[in-house]
Amino acid sequence: MDFHGIVISRNDYKERDMLVKILTDKFGIKTFFVRGARKKGFKLASAILPFSHGTYFGNVNDHGLSFINGTRELEQYQQIYSDIELNAYASYILGLVGAAFGNDEPLPGVWFDNIATAINLIDQRFDAAIVANIIEIQLLEQFGVKPFLESCVICGNSSGPFDFSETYGGLLCQQHWYLDLHRLHLDQRTIYYLRLFSVIDLKQLHSIKVKDVTKQHLRHTIDTLYNDQVGVYVKAKKFIDQMGSWDQILKK
Repeated sequence: MDFHGIVISRNDYKERDMLVKILTDKFGIKTFFVRGARKKGFKLASAILPFSHGTYFGNVNDHGLSFINGTRELEQYQQIYSDIELNAYASYILGLVGAAFGNDEPLPGVWFDNIATAINLIDQRFDAAIVANIIEIQLLEQFGVKPFLESCVICGNSSGPFDFSETYGGLLCQQHWYLDLHRLHLDQRTIYYLRLFSVIDLKQLHSIKVKDVTKQHLRHTIDTLYNDQVGVYVKAKKFIDQMGSWDQILKK
């Protein structure tokens, strides 16, 4: 049985073997037992490197471990593999996918294509933080949180200015700001990108430039939504936050 896959991670298993986690187009995230993977000269060594991608074939089981027999059209996201920052953002996105969909469950709709497109954009050195933001916003629905960003949740007004209310789960127009004194008090540029990111098709993304101050506001806003309403922890996110602190120190 063949499938297209992106290698997420791998871990040593016993003396010579490995367990390799792969995001697949047909089966979701699966864990594969690879016998002899730690031996010198192992023929599938490149196929199980993190961020390798291509067509794999083997035995895929509904639950438990599956097995890889071979590959074709194998490539690697070279920029991601060699750049620690790009690696962190790509790992974060794949970690979010795992948290949103779990293991051994097919991804609904076009989600595999969305994630593959996001990883490819990062490898092409599109702004990795913005690509991650887009995935974060669009994944909220999979966590049971779908902010209403089309118009005011109270009156349906579709023209701003707006603010975001966690209490009401979406946008409030200025006439209804009084309903939530604890709304997020976002600037209109941040609101604009939140709305854009919720509907944008990554395949149509050719270029995007966002000012640093707006990127900071987006990061804070999305962190607030994830911390308050989702509550998932992805290990790579801690490293991304640390990188942000390093950037601030260097600028000073």
